[in-house]
Amino acid sequence: MNLSHFQTMDPNLLPGLINTALRNDFESLEDLAKTHGLDWEALIGRINEIGYDYWADINQIRPRRVQ
Repeated sequence: MNLSHFQTMDPNLLPGLINTALRNDFESLEDLAKTHGLDWEALIGRINEIGYDYWADINQIRPRRVQ
């Protein structure tokens, strides 16, 4: 899986790719970012930009809750 183009990746595909990687290979999103040489802040920014948040307690990105 190549996440180096996460900033331009289809926002419908990105959450599934990240969650699959987190479930299968990584203990945290930070671990995923470090392993792939990704800018942590840019990755979090992109995740937030497409309407998701990272939930460390379940190690997933999830759609942002509307309050």
